[in-house]
Amino acid sequence: MSADSQNVASKAVDAPSVISFLNQSIEWYRHLSVEQQLATEPGDALFLNEDRHLADQIIRLSFDFAHAEADLESRKAAASNQSPGLTASSEQSRYHSLFEMTAKADQQVKQSQKELESLRRKLETANSRDRQAIQSAIAETQSELELAETRRDILRSMVEFVGGINATEAGVGSLRSQIEALQRGIPAAATSTKAAASGQSTPPEQSSSSLPAVSGSRKAEPSGILGLVTDLISLARKMYTLDETIRLTDALAQSSKRLRTPLASDLRQMAKRGDELAAQPDSSDPAVLAQQKKEVDALTLQFKQGAAVVLPLGKQGILLDLYKRGITNWRGAVKNEYNTELRSLLVRLAILGLILAAVFGLSELWRKAIFRYVQDVRRRYQFLLLRRIVMWCVAATMIAFAFASELGALATFAGLMVAGIVVALQSVILSVAGYVFLIGKYGVRVGDRVQIAGVTGEVMDIGLVRLHLMELGSGGTDAQPTGRVVAFSNSVVFHPTNGLFKQIPGTSFVWHQITLNLAPEGNYREVEERLMDAVQSVFSEYQDRMELQRRHMERSFSVMSVNSFGPQSRLRLTQTGLEVVIRYPLELEKAAEVDDRITRALLDAIEREPKLKLVGTGTPNLQPVSAPLEAVKQ
Repeated sequence: MSADSQNVASKAVDAPSVISFLNQSIEWYRHLSVEQQLATEPGDALFLNEDRHLADQIIRLSFDFAHAEADLESRKAAASNQSPGLTASSEQSRYHSLFEMTAKADQQVKQSQKELESLRRKLETANSRDRQAIQSAIAETQSELELAETRRDILRSMVEFVGGINATEAGVGSLRSQIEALQRGIPAAATSTKAAASGQSTPPEQSSSSLPAVSGSRKAEPSGILGLVTDLISLARKMYTLDETIRLTDALAQSSKRLRTPLASDLRQMAKRGDELAAQPDSSDPAVLAQQKKEVDALTLQFKQGAAVVLPLGKQGILLDLYKRGITNWRGAVKNEYNTELRSLLVRLAILGLILAAVFGLSELWRKAIFRYVQDVRRRYQFLLLRRIVMWCVAATMIAFAFASELGALATFAGLMVAGIVVALQSVILSVAGYVFLIGKYGVRVGDRVQIAGVTGEVMDIGLVRLHLMELGSGGTDAQPTGRVVAFSNSVVFHPTNGLFKQIPGTSFVWHQITLNLAPEGNYREVEERLMDAVQSVFSEYQDRMELQRRHMERSFSVMSVNSFGPQSRLRLTQTGLEVVIRYPLELEKAAEVDDRITRALLDAIEREPKLKLVGTGTPNLQPVSAPLEAVKQ
């Protein structure tokens, strides 16, 4: 075999490419810890445990390839040192002895490792009586192994230093040390593929990437939309991780194929050359036969060395294909689960949408019924508000039950949340409760004149939390807006010190009285009759409207009997003369106008002949009063 053919493999694969391939293999292998986090169900655990077994074999094959390549380069370096071109000096002989010592040290380390593995296997099946002796033998063999490894490392360092120019350029010693340094970081790679294939057990400290075994437990089926969304996000993240694993596996397979292709091509060339040698005619010349035998033997040795490098890569390609197929099947199972839960989510959303559509549809029918059958504006507003509150409460309840995964947790959370809201918003809640009283049967409405905490005004707006009044000045019958708006919290109805005064619902009247002091010598009957006629002449113009309000009061308060609204007179003797008090009802909106007209009619009556003589101030005293005792009877 020519020198060119012997260097074909060295040109195809170099030390940097081997180290780069090992780093890529280690990065891919460590991605197995990411898959560990994905195994949350029994099905995932089955896929993961199978992937572990394949991953252990794949990483071992990567290191087997690297070791085979380092051994091949070491043999080539040793052969180059023993080539005829070198002078057989004492210095070269000493270097040759160093190489032999290094090879013996390697052999001793391997033999100690095999002996240690054999003792460990015996320890697994030994009885309690023999375990002590075997453990002592293991400890002694472990010490011998450490001594042999130390001696081998020292000899290797010497070989790296004085191994010659060819060994220095090839970087054989450096390649082997880098491989072993990387291998120490991967426990699963410490066991050779031959030991794993023969069924030998792996020590606990060297098993499957030090990851705990996974059994997985079936998770509960989510019962709410929120749980389904959470599961879908988790499944999508799982599929992304598996896609990343497939990408890394494809990249490692491509790198393995790039390294394997030129080496396999070299093996095919060797096989072709072997076929050519076998096809040559037999010669009777012993020298020719010896030359042919030597060439065949060299080709056989080179073929074995090349096959030792290519075989791990070929096995690794098959295992990577199986690994990718397993990951693809795992992703398919996750995808099916994702599609199932997505359909379940869409169904739940559709059902929730139909329920909400039904709720809003019934709310719209309720609104139309209110506008059709409730004519009173105030009652209509109250029913519309009640409809809005009921609609949103039902919708919120449906959404909460649809999104909740556990009803018990929802009830606990809702209880704690309600308790916190009650404490934090007690004033607001009290105002909302006051709003119910304000819009009730005996409540107030926009336009009513009320008095709250000494402030008189007309109701402008009744909100869910606040009541707004347009302030009126003086508070008398001729009260005018002051230009200010007063806001009160609805909770004022619960304050005992801040009274709320308002008109009787459906009425708008007040009682006023006029007091006159007459001289005692006058005819009191004639005086009373004349004054009452003057007041009655004005009252007759709005008497019908006052009667309607009286009937409304009787209908509203069925347990009460209300006498007719009309002017009333009272006579009382005083030290200065006769005091005449005339009381009369009048409409609140026209109180100032009616008071003016009654005052003028009384003055005209006083001035008629015979004139009535006034004492005291000499002028009538007009003031608002409460309803007379005779006006309302229980």
